Order: sequence, then C-alpha cells, then structure tokens
Amino acid sequence: MGPLTFTESVANQTTFVIETNIKDASMVGTRSAAFAEESAEVELLRAQAEKYKDFNKRLVANIARVSAIGNSLQVELGPVYNDTQSLQIVTDNASRLLTELQKQTKPLEGKADEERTIRDGPAAVGVQIYLSSLKRAEQKLSNLRSTNFRVNQEAMVELGRLINHGKEQLESLFSVLLEEDAKPIEPLSFITKQNTFPGIPQNKISELAALDNSISSPVAGFSQDVSSSARAYANIRGSYLSATLQNLASATISNVKRKSPETIYLQGTSAADNYANGIEGTFLAEWRNVTLIFSCEAWTLVFEMTTRQALSDFSRTLRELSSHIKSHITTDCFLAYELVGIVNTLATRIDQQTAQLKQQLIDAVKPVRDTAKASIGELLDDIRSRMGAMISLPPDGAALPFTNEVMSRLQQLVLYPQPLFSILTSLGDGNWSSSAATNTSTTSLPSTKSFDVGTDGNQLLAHYVLDTIELLLSNLDLNAKRLIRSKAVHGVFMANNVTVVDRMIRSSDIQSLLSITKSPNKVEPWRKKAIATYLDAWREPCAALMDVQYTNRGARPPSGSNAIDSAAIIKGLNSKDKDGLKEKFKSFNISFEGLSAKHREMLKSMEPEVRSQLTRDIQAMIEPLYGRFWDRYHEVDKGRNKYVRYDKGSLSAHLAGMG
Repeated sequence: MGPLTFTESVANQTTFVIETNIKDASMVGTRSAAFAEESAEVELLRAQAEKYKDFNKRLVANIARVSAIGNSLQVELGPVYNDTQSLQIVTDNASRLLTELQKQTKPLEGKADEERTIRDGPAAVGVQIYLSSLKRAEQKLSNLRSTNFRVNQEAMVELGRLINHGKEQLESLFSVLLEEDAKPIEPLSFITKQNTFPGIPQNKISELAALDNSISSPVAGFSQDVSSSARAYANIRGSYLSATLQNLASATISNVKRKSPETIYLQGTSAADNYANGIEGTFLAEWRNVTLIFSCEAWTLVFEMTTRQALSDFSRTLRELSSHIKSHITTDCFLAYELVGIVNTLATRIDQQTAQLKQQLIDAVKPVRDTAKASIGELLDDIRSRMGAMISLPPDGAALPFTNEVMSRLQQLVLYPQPLFSILTSLGDGNWSSSAATNTSTTSLPSTKSFDVGTDGNQLLAHYVLDTIELLLSNLDLNAKRLIRSKAVHGVFMANNVTVVDRMIRSSDIQSLLSITKSPNKVEPWRKKAIATYLDAWREPCAALMDVQYTNRGARPPSGSNAIDSAAIIKGLNSKDKDGLKEKFKSFNISFEGLSAKHREMLKSMEPEVRSQLTRDIQAMIEPLYGRFWDRYHEVDKGRNKYVRYDKGSLSAHLAGMG
C-alpha cells in the first residue's frame, strides 16, 4: 500500500478526533444518569461521525481517480513539455546571437568618416582632430580583431591599411617638425659664454609628444620594440649631434698634430676639454628633449640610439689621438693622461644627470688609457736607452739638456694627478719599472700591490717621480764615470745636473707633491756626492800644505797662541827642511793655480747655485790650511814672492773671486 495523500491524511485525522470525543462522551454518560441530555448529544455526534466516515470514503475514492488522471496526463504531456523547453533554449540562443551580431557590425559604423579624415591628412584637418580620428579607427580595429569572424577579415584589412596610412602621415609630420630644429650649431660660442645648449622649442615639445604617443601605440594585435618615431628621432637628432660636434673633433686632432714632435705637450693645448664640454652640453640638452617627448620606458633606448653616432665619432677621434700619442710617446703621453681625466669627468657628470652612457664613454677612452698605462714604463725605458746610447758628455761639465727634458716631463706629469692615481694603482707600487708597465692587456692579472687598500694616489705618484729622478741621476753618474776622466769636471757635471733637478722640483707642483707625501729628499745625497767628487781634485794643493812638526826640535807654541814667529821657526830648521818647505809652496802654487784656472774655465758652464756653493766649499777647504801654513813658514821666502806667492789676504781675495 502506497503512502497516503494529503487529503486522506486530513480525513483520517478528523475521524480520529470525532471518535475520541464520542468515547469521552460515553464515559461521561455511564458515570451519571444525570447526564442524559449529554447522551442525546452523544448520539447525535455518533450519527455525524458515521456521516464523516462516508464522506471520507468518497473523498479517498475521488483522490484516487484524480491521481490516476494526473498520472495519465503526465505520461501524455511530458514529451510536449520537453520539446517546449528545447524550443525556448533555441529561441534564447538565437536572440543572443542577433545581439552579438549587432555589436560586431557596430565598429564599422562611422568608418567612412574616419577614412575621409585620415585620407585628408593632419595638415588639412588639424593635428588634434586627426589624432582623435586615428585613435577611434584603432579602437574599431581592436574590436573587430577580438571577434575573429571570417566575415570581418576584409574590413579589418582595409581598416589596418587606413591606420598604417595615418601613422605614416604622422611619422612624416613628426620628422618635418624635428628637421625644422636640426640645423647644426656652433658649440664653441655656447662653451665660451657658458650658455646652456639649446633644445627643441617648448611649443613643439607637446605636439611631438602627442605625435609619438599615437605613433608608438601598438596597432591591435601587433607590437614593436622600437617605434618608428623613436627611430626617426634618433636618425635626425643623432645626425644633428654628430654634425654639431664635428668641428670640435677636427679642432682637437688639428691642434695635437700642429705641435712640434720634439716639444712636450702642454696641458690644455689640444682643446679636448672643449670637445668634452660640447658633448656634455649637447647630450644633456638631448636628454631633456627625450624625457619630454617620449614615455619613460623609452628614455634609455631613445637616448642611446640618438647619441650613438656622436659617441662613435668620439671613439674614432680618441683612437686616432691614441695612435698619434704612441708615435710620440715621450712627448705626448701627457695628452693621454689629460684625455683619460677629461673623459672620466665627462662620464661621471653625464651619469649624474642621466644615469646613462657611463660605460660607453669609459669604453671609448680605453685605447687612450692603455696607451697612458704603457707610457709609464716607456718613459723610464727612454731614460735608460738614451743614457746608454751617449758617447760623449759636455767637456766643461755643463748640465745635459736631457736632464731638463726629463724634469719637464715630470713637471707636466704631476699636473694630471687623478688619471695617474688610477693608472698607477692598476700597475701597483713599483711595477712601473717592470714589464707590467708595458702590458696593456686588460686580461693580465694585476699585482697584489694594486689591491693595497692603504695605497694613496699621491704616495704612488711621489714614488714614481722619485724613482724617475733616481734613475736619471744614477745613469748620469754612470755615464760621467765612463766618459769623463777629470774628477773636477765629473763633480761639476753632476752638481749642475743635480741643481737643475732640484730647481725644477722647487719651481713646480713636484715640490708640493713631495711635501704632502713627506717623501725623503733623494736629491741632496747626490748633491753632496757631486761636491765631494769635485773637491777631491783639490786634495792635491791641500796635501802640499801638510807639514810634520817635531816636538823635540824646539819649544811648541802655546795652545791658542796667535803670535807665531815664522822667522824663528824657519831659523830653527835645517836647509833640507827649508828646501822641503819651498817645494811645498811651489807645489801648492802650481796645483792651486792650475785648479783655479780650470775652475774659471768651467764657471760659464756652472749653474749659479753650483758656482756659489763650490766657491764657498773651496774657500772653506783651502783658506784655513793655507793660513796656518803661511803663518808658520812664509819667512822661508824672505818676502821675495818666489815661492810664497800669496799672503793670507791675497789668497782669500783670489778664492772669493773664483765665484
């Protein structure tokens, strides 16, 4: 038996309630006869209960018939309902398809108006109107591409061609606007007056920016690494930069080659600083243009493309200068130091303003830096080779012109401290005298000394200067020993050269460099050695003034006594001793007068400082000995001036007149 329907359940509940009430009433009737009236009512309720039972049966029967009819209808109408649902889905799909088709055909609305505007060109309709029309055309193309309907393919092709045509006209306008301000300028006038280099006029900047924004926006479905506007800008402005800087490059090369090969390069004469200032001024002006016209994502690429040609010209110029320096390394290496310093400063200044091009500039100056690095050792090698090749020295002991040349080099050298700090550090302290100085390969491993964090640039430069001076003086001394027989000439020769070295140290920045670094004085020992060598020749007349005193031959004069009786001393000597004294005076006269004459012959070749120094030293050496000897033995000549030609006064005057 199946579950009861809702109607059957209600009927059963009603019957149950009535029967319950009848039972309750019967119980009440049996309890008391007094409730007869209620008994009648109970009977009435019983009759009603029977009536409800009958109604319930008929109700159940009707429900069963209705249920059977419903089941029959469900069986008959089920397929119809399913067909109706399918038809509804089809109807909804068709409605959505129509709506979508309407959307897809909508982008083509107004195509004719956009085409007419784009074909007319920006000059005819105005730039802003033209840009707006092109933007709407791009949006339409984007919408069509998103549908991917074959029916729209032809429309998309036509619209794409129209957009490309529009962009070509914008590119043409972009180039025309750039060309109007791309005439090369004369940079030297801006440099000398310290004026800012001009950029693109402000009234064109906004228009160029709007054009680039439209040109560089990718066409729907396509993208590009470099926009055509960026390429056009790089080509036009790059040519402008190259042409503007060309005169500065030519002037730099011309100034360098105009210099005599024998003369040392003087700081600033190449005008390379003007070239660098021109690059800095034009590049920074161009950076301002780029940042105002292009999006920030494109700044680096556009700036690098724009400056590429000018940087290539700069690199080529530096390579040509490097080749010239190699051909005249001992005189023009200072140009290499100057260029390294100039380019390093330029790279730093541009990097501070733009954060660009530092590595490109450092790479450009690398050939010059390698040449500068090689020159450190080659300058020393030049001293060795030229001194070793000498076959004669000045016969009068004059200073060598080569000494002045070497010191002039050092005077120029110390004018470039910053680039030399870097170069000397890369070599390592003391490595300039080895093959490391001539090895310009960047792949070679540096000395561990170059990694000494305590190394000071000034200290390295001072060491190099002192090593150069020591090498020069030691080679001069070796040549003097080899080529000069006379000690007097040898001494004067070395004293003259040492004096030139010392004078050129004191009259230049070398002195301040050595003072800052508290470097030892390597010149003074050579000065003392030179003077000692010269005075060694004067030992011969001094030896003639040496005598032997015999304390047993007479009373010794009291110590400190100024009253020496020469006649008494001579009287106490025998004839042999007197002849010996006469011979000593004669030997002194011959030697002294010969050396004096030789000294006077060399006076013209002596440096003023050497002349006065040697005169003082000779006087200090001869005068005390002669004065003592004269005091004791001048009476041996008895005033005839045959043997004793000089008294103390005349000797002193003679010595004083030797300077």
